[in-house]
Amino acid sequence: MKKRILFVDDEPEVLLSMRRMLRSMRSQWEIDFAGSGQDALRTMAGKPCDVVAADMRMPGMDGLRLLERVRELHPGVVRIILSDHSDKDAALKAVGLAHYFLSKPCEAGKLKITITHACGMRALLTDEPLINLISRIDSLPSLPSLYQEVVEEAQSQNGSLAKVGDIISKDVGMSAKLLQVVNSAFFGFPGQVSSIMRAVNLLGLENIKALILSLKIFTSSHPTNFHCYSLSSLWSHSISVGMIARSIATQEGFSQNLIDEAFMAGMLHDVGKVVLMDKLPEECLKISELVKSSGCQLWEAEQKISGTTHAQLGAYLMGMWGLSESVVEAIAFHHCPGKSTNESFGTLTVIHLANSMEHRGRNAKKNNRLDVDYLKKLGISDRR
Repeated sequence: MKKRILFVDDEPEVLLSMRRMLRSMRSQWEIDFAGSGQDALRTMAGKPCDVVAADMRMPGMDGLRLLERVRELHPGVVRIILSDHSDKDAALKAVGLAHYFLSKPCEAGKLKITITHACGMRALLTDEPLINLISRIDSLPSLPSLYQEVVEEAQSQNGSLAKVGDIISKDVGMSAKLLQVVNSAFFGFPGQVSSIMRAVNLLGLENIKALILSLKIFTSSHPTNFHCYSLSSLWSHSISVGMIARSIATQEGFSQNLIDEAFMAGMLHDVGKVVLMDKLPEECLKISELVKSSGCQLWEAEQKISGTTHAQLGAYLMGMWGLSESVVEAIAFHHCPGKSTNESFGTLTVIHLANSMEHRGRNAKKNNRLDVDYLKKLGISDRR
């Protein structure tokens, strides 16, 4: 079935340019155009779509207001904002509304890749209520102590960019959100950024302060939602997996960019657990009880109770936040890499190994299975 894409812009020549630019995608996409936010909402009411891409500046209902309404009325729709570089303040405000940020004018190749990537994420989840739930998420809860630290550092007259980066790098929720921001096309930074310290240096202290203090892109956790698991233990495990992954990647002679990517994928591999704990606490409790009573793997219990796993939830969210395909793949398949189509030793392999090593280090009796057939296929089964 073709994906339905809706482009919204008040300038007819821009829509005409889009129509010509995307003519080659007609066999894969059903493409509609709207000249205003109101027209877009009327179109979506009569014909549901998968992706809406809206210009930031439009008379009447601008792009931000339109995306607010889309999030309320059609939460499962992928939201893309198009903005020129003079709209810095407005673009920063879109952080909580848009899944993707694209600079305007946008190259055809970049636009096609972004929309194709967004549509591809839908294959990770088929449950519409879950898709709607995750599509509404604009931030992930952080440890209260780290959240307070980063706010205080940003408020300080002598606030240090290095200190802010150090605090953020200890927190899964803040790290994921910052990577979404820095990798948006609006800022135009070359390549995919996977290092938090590089991210804060690229953004600069003033942008970081605006994001933290004015736009409040980070949120503190609510302890009552996390009665099934310890958030601090999850953070500790995630950072440890990241460090082990970085060590493995270094030993394998990966480039520095891939070493940074391995560390970040390790940090984010269990981000779906945070979604479960924060958004589905009752199901999370049932999952925990099933693991205790049956001795099955956590992800197996999640599949039985929720029809999905924390790996799929986390991969979907990170994919919607624009993280690289290799990081999303590592998150999605870190328990069962053999289900991936990737047959090379890369970030996925590193995270699968690092996660197993970290679990065994914490509890030698823990049955954290490795995908032996996958490791044999790569010729590294002796590394268990």
